[in-house]
Amino acid sequence: MKYDYLIVGAGLFGAVFAHEASQKGKKCLVIDKRPHIAGNIYTENIEGINVHKYGAHIFHTSDKQIWDYINQFADFNRYTNSPVARYKNEVYNLPFNMNTFNKLWGVFTPEEAKAKIAEELSDVKIDEPKNLEEQAIKLVGKTIYEKLVKGYTEKQWGMKADQLPPFIIKRLPVRFTYDNNYFNDSYQGIPIGGYTQIIEKMLAYCDVKLNCDFFEKRSELEGLAQKIIFTGPIDKYYDYKFGELEYRSVRFETEVLDTDNYQGNAVVNYTEYEVPYTRIIEHKHFEFGNQPKTVISREYSDKWTTEKEPYYPINNERNNSLYQKYEELASKEKNIIFGGRLGQYKYYDMHVVIAEALKLCAKEL
Repeated sequence: MKYDYLIVGAGLFGAVFAHEASQKGKKCLVIDKRPHIAGNIYTENIEGINVHKYGAHIFHTSDKQIWDYINQFADFNRYTNSPVARYKNEVYNLPFNMNTFNKLWGVFTPEEAKAKIAEELSDVKIDEPKNLEEQAIKLVGKTIYEKLVKGYTEKQWGMKADQLPPFIIKRLPVRFTYDNNYFNDSYQGIPIGGYTQIIEKMLAYCDVKLNCDFFEKRSELEGLAQKIIFTGPIDKYYDYKFGELEYRSVRFETEVLDTDNYQGNAVVNYTEYEVPYTRIIEHKHFEFGNQPKTVISREYSDKWTTEKEPYYPINNERNNSLYQKYEELASKEKNIIFGGRLGQYKYYDMHVVIAEALKLCAKEL
């Protein structure tokens, strides 16, 4: 066989494995059905601005080993993720913090903010939240839920909030400090020059084929390598034998504007249900750009079909149970390993993707 490993998918998981394997003298072929490497972290230079083509990607971690690992491939700036939320003609800081509470209620101290939330919950009896709506109200009260959570969430998931599982909202930070930093992690930033360069360096010693769909050339590709690292959808690999796993998809409308500053922030969430997009990303603010023009992307949550790009796994009871059947099949394979967001049907932040890939490397290599 020509290669030790065929790596299906040139995103972060596949690239980390390919890099580590090639460093140990293994011959790797990396393929991707897209015309570019880097998967969803791909950045394209437009008007001198590194545009995040598949949505905002902010690197953050508290694991120094992971931070040091990614810094081998690029220098990172000091970008801090501080999105804002727009509801009608009102603007609020995210995550929910004392700046948010002050603007909403005119309160100044944590004690006053907690009292206000408690007041809003005084006539609500929610012991064990059964859905996202109940969980959100229990966390932050009715006003914040109605203005900043409900519309955005229902657009994001294409379902009513009272039909969504409560765990989705638990990721959302609520702080009684004047701190607009979305993440609590020790390390955070954006690679100066974009993400694509990182994957280029990781794949420097591998053979790479783009516009190459594994499923169109499956028998030919499977014969090229002793083992396959597969980062595509696990259910598709097994020809949807037990049924389709569900996702939410996302679509973007990107345009160049003849102004140097459109919204004054990298990310503005639109929480009103009547506004069709969930957020607007202004890419230059990720790298503190001062270019004469700007590039914005309106992000729309989209119903997923097998023809569309899968973004967010819907990890409800039905899908998790279905995935377990595919995982059981995968566990019996000798020459194929499934990894990444689609291969393992989990929503992974970038630092977790790297950690999972390195864990596989330690076991496999």
